[in-house]
Amino acid sequence: MTDDVYTLPPDLPVPADDGAADHLVGTMLPPLTLESSAGQVSFRELGLERLVLYVYPRTGRPGEPSPPGWDAIPGARGCTPESCAFRDHAAELRDLGALLAGLSAQTLDEQVEFAERNHIGYPVIADPELRLARALRLPTFDVAGMTLYKRITLVVEACAIAKAFYPVFPPDKNAEEVVAWLRSRA
Repeated sequence: MTDDVYTLPPDLPVPADDGAADHLVGTMLPPLTLESSAGQVSFRELGLERLVLYVYPRTGRPGEPSPPGWDAIPGARGCTPESCAFRDHAAELRDLGALLAGLSAQTLDEQVEFAERNHIGYPVIADPELRLARALRLPTFDVAGMTLYKRITLVVEACAIAKAFYPVFPPDKNAEEVVAWLRSRA
């Protein structure tokens, strides 16, 4: 195990498709507004045209330990590399007509700190009450007394989910997968 939040260990367990996202394609985004690193965001407004929303368990902070057993949980590790990859592909996604946002169950203060530290220029949404999870029946898991999102990426067109990438592995390659999928539809 490494405490470097920017690096993925080579032996991470691969998450299995448990069917928890099978119902999502065609589902409309809920009329939900949450706080983000860029202020309040409305999912309906974000999803009017095309939105890439990547959902992740929680980002770590350098020097702070991960929850016990974090690296052994399939799909848990890799939130920071995933977010940085989406940051690095943001211009490509914009050129493909997509708005970009990230979301986790972390608090607004944690999301703002993360976005500032990593120069994330799009909304990083705070959902500590798991409101989007309840509205869309998104997959979650429990660890160290916390309920967190399982990693999933949604492509939304005209407020309806057009594609759900689930499970996501490896997380640092998810942005490339999304870009390739969007290009294949252009």
